Amino acid sequence: MQDSREYKEKKAYFEKIITLYGRNVVIEVLQDTNIEVHKLHLASSNKTDGAIETILSLAKQRDTNITYHEKNSLSRISKNSKQDQGVAIDIIAQTYRDASSIENLKSFKLIALDGIQNPKNLGMIIRSCAAGNVDGIILPKKSSAKISPLVIKASSGTLFKLPIYYCNSLDEVLPNLKNTSIYALSSYAKTSIYDLKKELRSIFVLGNESDGVSKEVQTLCNDSVTIPMQRGVESLNVAVTASLLAFMQ
Repeated sequence: MQDSREYKEKKAYFEKIITLYGRNVVIEVLQDTNIEVHKLHLASSNKTDGAIETILSLAKQRDTNITYHEKNSLSRISKNSKQDQGVAIDIIAQTYRDASSIENLKSFKLIALDGIQNPKNLGMIIRSCAAGNVDGIILPKKSSAKISPLVIKASSGTLFKLPIYYCNSLDEVLPNLKNTSIYALSSYAKTSIYDLKKELRSIFVLGNESDGVSKEVQTLCNDSVTIPMQRGVESLNVAVTASLLAFMQ
């Protein structure tokens, strides 16, 4: 029993770890004392230039654990050998939570993302939700953009300001949420988002940039809703749609 609990706690801890890469990103992370750092990774082949000196100085100030790697090993950690610049950092995102915990919330308004591929869109969605009336984002690991430097840049530093609930796919989360109204955004729906009554527990699903909400996820929703368009405009960018939902009362 004790071993099982310790395993779950350890797994939950490592699920919160997000690896970022690139010298400027790592410097920004180390400068922000609100971000908890787990470990700094450096390629042993790095030349000690200005950026590396700054990284080492900041890491020393924060008493950060540093591990040196061969370049190939570091690339496996960053998962982006072309852009990691020989530097990666593991941060602990306390707002990164298991989506199964949503079941325990009494009330919420969440945005669920189904196949969002563009990192910039993901970052802008996070920014709008953090600024608006949204309690969190459900972000599947499969077929979705990952948290990356591009996402952080597009979010303008708001990434860790609201909960991001992770799951493998939406079909392992949505069916378990009882007493929850789940709406798929669709340009073909007849019900306007402005006609909805405010509810205790609601989720709005935003689909892929090209194909919208998938048929599989659509079947898990209670209804489809649309944003009324004028002058023959067919649809909006998914990040713009998220902004409208975020500030909807």
